[in-house]
Amino acid sequence: MHRTKPPFRADHVGSLLRPAALKAARERHAKGEIGVDELKAVEDREIKDVIKKQEAAGLQSITDGEFRRSWWHLDFLWGLDGVEKHVMDTGIAFAAVTTRNEGVKVTGKIGFSSHPMIEHFKFVKANTTRAPKLTIPAPSALYGRPVGTPIDKSVYPKLDKLFDDLGQAYRKAVRAFADAGCRYLQLDEVFIAMLCDPKYRQQMKDRGDDPEALGPIYGDLINMAISDIPSDMTVTMHLCRGNYKSTFMGAGGYEAVQEVLFDRIKVHGYFMEYDTERAGGFAPLRHLHKDRLAVLGLVTTKSGTLESKDTIKRRIEEAARFTDLDRLCLSPQCGFASTEEGNTLAENDEWAKLTMIGEVAREVWGN
Repeated sequence: MHRTKPPFRADHVGSLLRPAALKAARERHAKGEIGVDELKAVEDREIKDVIKKQEAAGLQSITDGEFRRSWWHLDFLWGLDGVEKHVMDTGIAFAAVTTRNEGVKVTGKIGFSSHPMIEHFKFVKANTTRAPKLTIPAPSALYGRPVGTPIDKSVYPKLDKLFDDLGQAYRKAVRAFADAGCRYLQLDEVFIAMLCDPKYRQQMKDRGDDPEALGPIYGDLINMAISDIPSDMTVTMHLCRGNYKSTFMGAGGYEAVQEVLFDRIKVHGYFMEYDTERAGGFAPLRHLHKDRLAVLGLVTTKSGTLESKDTIKRRIEEAARFTDLDRLCLSPQCGFASTEEGNTLAENDEWAKLTMIGEVAREVWGN
């Protein structure tokens, strides 16, 4: 049951808590006290350090912790042609907090010319001998937030053309990452998972959208995004119901979207949030295709409390009642810092969880 290609038996979503030195440098840069080169020097140093920590924890997939980003999604979207930063009237409401009021607006034809994250990926690849992993938002992140995305109607009077261009831009972006050497790509997909939440579905109805149509649209965008990948590239998707300062945005089991997830979308694996009852049960895993894997997000990143290894093993056994154990892996349920603020746990807690995941994976799958 040992795996030498991604997703790995012990894996992780990607983002990691920002070290104090990095946070301080970003604050100084925002105030104009240091320049871009000085900030990059700190980023480079801290990323090299966090790569070593991932390797020491036994991880085979290595990320930059998303240390050069402020948001899990917006930094990537702002780099697309025709997409700009938007300051909203208010942030997005989560269960116990409201996010910063930044978003996106579409001001021109959406496309892909180049992107800073290509060089970000190359830096990780150059500094590890393990599998460098890149995480980017799924295409739905442009449109799926419950606060509507401002769209220039003179450019896109109809949404069909916008989605066509968005899919093509992603196809070019994914190919560019592949050409840079990326063979492990993760698409972070919040808004298909959010379609499991009745309150969110009503929010989308209230703004004039059809929730029943959105899932297939988002799924087709993912398929377009990965339609030009090399045969040796692995693409997974991470499913999440929100992760901001240890709080969440939605709830609901995967049954509401299981056909889109498992039958329509053509990714190689799924990182599935499963740390609380908010994500429902394991029964939808019976629809997992035999050539795909599910990475069980049984370890929470929302608190520093370390889970019992026996409890995690029992939950893996429960999941294996609905699919083969050989098609399962283990990870945290989400990143530890989907935004630069991070979740409310200490770095020691983060590494204890990642180390424990590796120990459980070796005990369950033998690697």
